Amino acid sequence: MRVWTNKKMSEEVLNLIPNRSVVNLGIGLPSLVADINQNKDLVLHSENGVLGVNGRPKKGTASHNIINAAKETINTSKGASFFDSAVSFSMIRGGHVDVSVLGGMQVDTQGSIANWKIPGKKITGMGGAMDLVNGPKLVIVMMKHFNKESEKLVPICSLPLTGKNCIDYIVTDCGVFKPYGNKFKIIKICDTDEFMKKVQQELYIE
Repeated sequence: MRVWTNKKMSEEVLNLIPNRSVVNLGIGLPSLVADINQNKDLVLHSENGVLGVNGRPKKGTASHNIINAAKETINTSKGASFFDSAVSFSMIRGGHVDVSVLGGMQVDTQGSIANWKIPGKKITGMGGAMDLVNGPKLVIVMMKHFNKESEKLVPICSLPLTGKNCIDYIVTDCGVFKPYGNKFKIIKICDTDEFMKKVQQELYIE
């Protein structure tokens, strides 16, 4: 099955984000959105205390003092600001971050997400995910459509929830989807015929 590249997924995420938004990009795939050239006027936020993230530094120019929440070195744009985590989470909880893009382990048809814990496996904690699915006005999940065992878009999440009824869109390597009651609405698809052969067709509507 032909699936989207990480770059194509990032472009689809950008298509969903309104211009002039303050955007938080999560660890992993969502952080790639910052690397895509685009014409939108966005301000990128990192919950460790940076407003004005501007992609990754070129080789030899990185400062180990300027990092994102994943401890990756970053560039900052002109006028960027730095602050402690208390101020950062006040911004998120107060609705001052417009859009959140984060990864997921499962998303269900009700718009609930599980992205922080697999029972029986060692974890470091939820981090800021619980706040980032509730504070922003628009919440987008960016993830691969399948794990080793199964599909990650499910009727009801079986893993511990991060947030309930809070997801607006899901962008995977198979398409763009929206929770729609007891199904997922297909907004865009990578390859309709091959995709529908592989997944549980009853979960989706056009």
